[in-house]
Amino acid sequence: MSEPRNFVTPISIVAAILCAGWAIYATQHKPEAGSGASPVAGSHNSAPAAVMLAPVRTERVSQKLEALGNARANESVDISTKTSNIVTAIRFRDGERVQRGQVLVQLDDAQTRADVAAAQAALTESESQFNRSRELLNTQALSKSSFDQLEATMKANRARLGAANARLEDTVIRAPFSGRVGLRRVSVGTLISPGDVITTLDDTSVIKLDFTVPENFVAALREGLSVRATAPAFPGRSFTGKVSSIDSRVDMTTRSVTVRALLANDDGALKSGMFLNVQLANDERTALLIPEEALTPEAERQFVFVVTDGKVERREVRIGARQPGTVEILSGLKAGERVVVEGTQKIRDGAAVTAIDRAVIEPTAANEAHEASATPASIRQ
Repeated sequence: MSEPRNFVTPISIVAAILCAGWAIYATQHKPEAGSGASPVAGSHNSAPAAVMLAPVRTERVSQKLEALGNARANESVDISTKTSNIVTAIRFRDGERVQRGQVLVQLDDAQTRADVAAAQAALTESESQFNRSRELLNTQALSKSSFDQLEATMKANRARLGAANARLEDTVIRAPFSGRVGLRRVSVGTLISPGDVITTLDDTSVIKLDFTVPENFVAALREGLSVRATAPAFPGRSFTGKVSSIDSRVDMTTRSVTVRALLANDDGALKSGMFLNVQLANDERTALLIPEEALTPEAERQFVFVVTDGKVERREVRIGARQPGTVEILSGLKAGERVVVEGTQKIRDGAAVTAIDRAVIEPTAANEAHEASATPASIRQ
C-alpha cells in the first residue's frame, strides 16, 4: 500500500500548483467592470508610428555615358615649303589669326623670276613663228610637218612658262585656310627644305572631339546625340556639341568604337590636343523619381509604402535607371504621391501613421533639390 501513496502525491502537488497559477493570472487580468473591452484587446490601440515622407517628382532624365576624349582642331596643318630656298621675309606674328590666302612667308625669288622671263621670251618668239607659218601654210610655202613642229614648240614653251610661274608662286607661302598660327620656327635668312616646319596653323573655331565607346553601346549611338565636355583647365565650365560621325570599325583589341563630336569654340578656349571628360546623353525622357531609401526589396521584387489620408498602402513598383540617392519608377506610382522614406521598418500595410514631410524637416535640402530640378537630370545605367 505504500507504493501507490508515493505515486499519487507528486501528481497532486503539480495539479495544485497549476490551479494556483491560473487563479493568480485570472485575477490580475480580470477586465474592469464597464470597460467594454479587455486590456489585451486595447493593447492594439497604440499611437500611430511617425514616418517621414517624400513626394514622387517628375524630371527630365537621360541615359549618360562617360568617356575620355582628345580635342582636335577642325583643320590643322604644318606650314612648310615645296622646294629648298632661303627665307627673305616673314609676314606673320606668333599666335596671330590669319585669313585664307594671306602671305605668311616670302622666299628668295630671284632665280624663279629669271626663269619666268626666259620662258616668256621663248614663248613670245615661238608664237610669232607659228603665226607666220600659218600664212605660209595657206600659200603652200611651208610643209604641213614643219607647221606642226612649230605648233608643238609653241605649246612646249607655253608649258615651260606655266611651270616657271608655278615655281615663282611657290616662293610665296600662303595660309591654306583661316585660323591661328603657332610659334614661328624660322628666321629671315634660314635655308629651309621640304618638310621643315615654319609654323603651325589651326582652325579651332570648331573642335573635333574624338573619344571611344564600348561596343555594347554601339546600338545607342547615332549622329546628332548631345555631348557635354569638361576640361581640367576650365573648372566649372562645360562645352556642348553633337555627335557628327561614328567610325565604321570596332577596334578588335579594345572592343570599342571611335566617336567624333563637334564642339563650338568661338572664344578659342579649347586647344588642339587638350584632354576632355565627355558625357554622352541618350534616351532623354520625362521620368518619375523617388529617393532610393523608399524602396523595400523582397527577393527580386520592389515595394514602397504610399501614404494616403494617414493610412499606409504597400505597393509593388517597377524600377528603371538609378543614380546615387535616386531611382526611376516605371510603374506603380503617380506624380505627386507621397512615399515613406524613413520608418519603413515599423509600419505595415493598412496601418495608421503620423506623416512628416521631408521638406519641413530639411528646408535647406528641399531648396537644393528644387534648384536641381530646374535642370535636366542625368541617370547613369
